[in-house]
Amino acid sequence: MELTSNEAVKQAVIAGLGISIMPIIGIQKALKNGELQILNIKGLPLETNWNLIWLKSKNLSNVAKAFRDYIAHHKGEIIKKQFQID
Repeated sequence: MELTSNEAVKQAVIAGLGISIMPIIGIQKALKNGELQILNIKGLPLETNWNLIWLKSKNLSNVAKAFRDYIAHHKGEIIKKQFQID
């Protein structure tokens, strides 16, 4: 079966159609509600690096600069709040 979105995969797993590797940020509510559970499997979780990118030749707007600066100064808090299980 091929599904085209994380939400479709999540709903398929909730419906009992199998298991999947999913990003925590997309399944936190389902974990809290008991709809899904995390299996302890050797080699998991996978860790990834995220990058904030922009077109080098373009001047950033003040809003974009503020966003970039906010992310740079608060990345630890954002990671803890959004990407870790309670």
